[in-house]
Amino acid sequence: MRTLLAASLLALSLLPCAASAQMRPMSDNELSRVSGQGLFTVSNSSYNGFDFTRIALDADVTLNANLANMRLGEYTYAPRNGTGADLDISALQFGRTDASAAQRLVQITNPYFEFVYKNTGVDSQREIVGMRLGFDGIAGDIGTKIATLSGSMRIDAGAAGIVDSMNDAGGGKRWDGTCTGCTPLSSVGGVTAGDANGPSRDFWISILKTPVQFQAASGMPALTEAQAGIWLNWRDKLTALNLTGTVPVNNAAGH
Repeated sequence: MRTLLAASLLALSLLPCAASAQMRPMSDNELSRVSGQGLFTVSNSSYNGFDFTRIALDADVTLNANLANMRLGEYTYAPRNGTGADLDISALQFGRTDASAAQRLVQITNPYFEFVYKNTGVDSQREIVGMRLGFDGIAGDIGTKIATLSGSMRIDAGAAGIVDSMNDAGGGKRWDGTCTGCTPLSSVGGVTAGDANGPSRDFWISILKTPVQFQAASGMPALTEAQAGIWLNWRDKLTALNLTGTVPVNNAAGH
């Protein structure tokens, strides 16, 4: 982006100060040879009593990034306060530098924002009840260190079984990663998203003031209802990188 901006500014600086242009109509033949696509796509839908407006970046993105000490949704939740946050993630690393060159980057398809509305019942007015950020696809190695999770997450831990927030008696709200007879989430130092059949297709994080049932993508199983506050959904094609709780190395010098 910096290179593109610099090039644009340089091009502008080379334009003659007295330059001028005049618009002229294009013929049908000229128009037929012109094609293009907007940077963003906007779509509207309705589902289960809510209206949705999605703004998507119709693009493929490669990413290497380290995020640390993420605490989202800090408020008192009497039934189970946990660490005091819906998401308490000390490490979230996209990509790794301790493996092959291909594993340094995570592939993301079509990032989007989606706003959620509902009718107020007064003069056809609607109010925003929240939004979510997600990706149509994500593939690669992601290091994780999660203390508390509010959401629906499922990880295949191989011979150790399945790590699934839906096994939590509290329904995944402010879950500390423990459950009877299963591998704790704290043992998972990261996940591989996607497999030979394609990327993981259901990653999103929502912020809501009321529970919302989002519609699943075509061919995907029904989604768990997202709860008020911060809610993370990620269940498709996730495999544990390790069960030692060790987050992979991802040094900037390895790019």
